[in-house]
Parts: sequence; structure tokens; C-alpha cells
Amino acid sequence: MTIRVVVADDQELVRSGFAMILQVQPDIEVVAEAGDGAEAVEAVRRHAPDVVLLDIRMPRVDGIEAARTVCSESDCKVVMLTTFDQDDYVYEALHAGASGFLLKDVRRDDLVHAVRVVVAGDSLLAPSVARRLVADFTRRAVAVPAAGPSEELGALTARERETLVLLGRGLSNAEIAAELVVSEHTVKTHVSNVLSKLGLRDRIQAVICAYETGLIARGG
Repeated sequence: MTIRVVVADDQELVRSGFAMILQVQPDIEVVAEAGDGAEAVEAVRRHAPDVVLLDIRMPRVDGIEAARTVCSESDCKVVMLTTFDQDDYVYEALHAGASGFLLKDVRRDDLVHAVRVVVAGDSLLAPSVARRLVADFTRRAVAVPAAGPSEELGALTARERETLVLLGRGLSNAEIAAELVVSEHTVKTHVSNVLSKLGLRDRIQAVICAYETGLIARGG
């Protein structure tokens, strides 16, 4: 299977650099490049790629709005290009449907790995990044129910709820396995069940869900 990719960034050197790295991979084809969000959306509509890399800050249409459109119109996976020290829109990008984040100084191998990971149905959320997102989320003025966990969590077993709490705290599968004293294979099953029962796209949405439903208290 060849993974079809669109690369969108208003900085030509960044865009072309990422495209060159991906294009030489035997299983990846860069089908288009875009200089802003509007061009990115049009490229996705025209080429139906598997993955689009979107810079958060672009002219005309920014990466978040482009991600929202792409995710609503297609099954294309969205990976945001960002710098955590500058971007204040991480949470909005998650809500728009992004499956992961890459820092713009990402290593060559990590870029290639990221594309393959999201196509496989996983989210690109390293534990260190997850914890940063959780910290960012809890600082933001986002309404979170104060009366305890939402009724929608009723479909989860007790162990699945525990798993969701640990996902929300940014733990990796290995760390969750150690916390629950189970195998990583069992954790993967629990994670899969949580996502399926709650209709979540990936682990990133699970982080959001854990906070928005009140399962994890803000700042807790």
C-alpha cells in the first residue's frame, strides 16, 4: 500500500524539505504541496490523500480551520505542524480532529514514522507531548462539567474507566500497564474498547473526553 500525503506549510523550505524526506520512502507518495489552508483543503479534495500535514499558522485559511474542513469531509488523517513555544491553539486543533502533532524541527525518521503511525489508525501523541497538552488544557477557560463524570461513560467497565483516566493523564501503554498491573496487550484492548464505545477517533480525543466529561477534574 502506498501512503498518499499532502504537505501544507507557508514556508517553502519547510514544505519542500518535508516533501523531499517523505517522497524518497518506498511506501509514501507526496501527491501535492500547499502554501496555505485553502490550498491544502483543495488539494485534499482533488487528490484524496491518506494524510495531510498542516502548519497551524498559515495565511488565508489557517491550519485549524483547514483541519476542521478536511476531517468533516473525508477520512484523511491530519497531523499538525507546530512549535509549542509559540502556538496557543493546540486544544482547538485537537477538537478540529487532528490525529497528532509534529514539531517543525522533527527528525527525519520521526517524520516518516508519524505518517505511518496515523495511517495505521493510531494517534501521534508521545507521553511527553500528551502531558504538555493536558497541562495546556487545564489552564484554558474551557467549560468542564463540575458535577462529576458524564452519563456517556456508563458504557465503560470499571477497568476501562481507569484506562481512560490514565490516558487523560498522558500515560503511554507501557505506563498504563505498569499502573494497572496488566500486560500491554491487555491495555491495547482496553484502549480500543474505550475509543470504540465512546466513538472517539484516537487517544488525543480520549484526553479531551477525560476532561470534558469531568472524569478528571481540571487541574487535578
